[in-house]
This record gives sequence, C-alpha cells and structure tokens, in this order.
Amino acid sequence: MQLRHARGVLDLSAPVVMGVLNRTPDSFSDGGHYLDLNDALRHALRMAEEGAALIDIGGESTRPGAAPINESDQLARVLPLVERLARESGILVSVDTSSPLVMRACVEAGAAMINDVRALTRPGALMAAAATGAALCLMHMQGEPQTMQSAPTYDDVVAETRSYLGERLAACTAAGIGVERIVVDPGFGFGKRPEHNLRLLAGLREMGSLGRPLLVGLSRKSLLQSLTGRGVDQRLAGSVALAALAVFNGAAIVRAHDVAETVDAVRVAAAVRAADTKGDAVG
Repeated sequence: MQLRHARGVLDLSAPVVMGVLNRTPDSFSDGGHYLDLNDALRHALRMAEEGAALIDIGGESTRPGAAPINESDQLARVLPLVERLARESGILVSVDTSSPLVMRACVEAGAAMINDVRALTRPGALMAAAATGAALCLMHMQGEPQTMQSAPTYDDVVAETRSYLGERLAACTAAGIGVERIVVDPGFGFGKRPEHNLRLLAGLREMGSLGRPLLVGLSRKSLLQSLTGRGVDQRLAGSVALAALAVFNGAAIVRAHDVAETVDAVRVAAAVRAADTKGDAVG
C-alpha cells in the first residue's frame, strides 16, 4: 500500500516509524527538550539517520489536561523547523496540528503530511487540508485534551472508534480528498482508559475494514504506567513491546520517541507477520 503526500508517495508495503519531535514546553515526554531550533534540527536529523521515514513536528501539547494555544505561537514553534528541514534535508515532515492556518503554512514551507488529533473537525480544517495536497492522519479522540481522561466510556471501543474514523473518511472524500492521501489512527490514550487501550490494541486488525493504513502512537504513554509502574523516562522496553504488537496486528506507521529501538522492533514484528500470512496462504 502507498500513501500519497505533498512531495510524492510513501511506500507502506513494509511498516515504517514516524519520529516524534515536540517544540513545546509542556508535552508529556519531550516537552522543553527542543525549544532551541538547532537542537531540534539535530534531533530530527538523528532520528532520520536512525531509520525514521517521517518526522512529526508539534507546536501544541495535546497531553491530558493541556490547554490550547493560539495559531501564531504554534507557527513560531513549528514553521522555522519545517523550513530548515525542507531546505537542508530530504526528510519527510509531518506537522501535528488542528489549525487550518498552521496546516497551510507548514505545507507551503515543505511539510508532506498533516497529523490532526481532531480529525479535521475544527472550522476550516477540512477545506484547508484538502487544498494542500498533503497526506492526512485522522485520529479518534473522545472529548478534548483538557477533559478527555476525566471519565471516558464506551460500549464497544473498537466498533465506536472504527465507526467514527469511517465517518471522517467519508467527510474527507466528500470534500474531494482522495483516500490514497489518508491514514487513520485509533488514538491510543486520547479519551481512553487502560482497558480501552488494551482492547483497541488487541482488536487492531478490525480497523482494517476501513481500507486505509493504520498509524499508532503508543510510545511512552501512561498505559505503560498502569502496566509496569514505570515513569515516563523508563518506558523504552514497554514502548518497544507495544510497537511490535501493533505492527503484528496490522499497523503501518508507528509513531515513536525512541526511533532506533523501535525500527528494530518493527522490522522483527513485520517479519513475523509476513511469515504468519504466508503460512495462512499455504494452508
């Protein structure tokens, strides 16, 4: 399967890793680490050397309880880095935003993809994204970051997540966006308790009925606090395990902070998945 983006086509016949780079003071894991532009640029280049197929740059934290910031502050954080990467490297850049203004400006500056945790539901976002030609990630979230973890409830988290993403896919196609530009993300940790996240991971193959590549973000998330008791800086092993499980269950893009280790895990899981598929075909 291929994903069409603003600069060409990304081959997803084998799963790939998307490196996380937040230029924010308050993101849950790397907040405050890359506020300096040169530090951010070096980190992006390092993740690409470690095997990241894309770098996802964010200027607004969407951790539980995070408050929104204005578009000018987002642009000041992300646009200089997008411009530098587009000018000085061949790295594919994704911009993590729900803002129509930030979407347009970053794609004009060289970004290839838009990663929107609100699935293009903000006023103007759908039309802005359609006009850019960028690849799009539509994510499921119950509620808003400020309140999403207060009391999330589902009758069937897999079915409800799949239904929502199907509705957003339909909205995109109605707006003239080709499905070849779209990936979907079930939104682990976004309005979901640990049991919801585990059920989603176990049922990830059911998302295949949407017909689009799956992007997952499980790296260092609080699910690992509940499973292992470890703090955010001690979750490498757990993150790698979740990445491998997600790929085995069908993920095409894995969003990760620890790129080199995740690339290895993804390759191993993809090889096992391929062997499992071949075994089914022979049987």
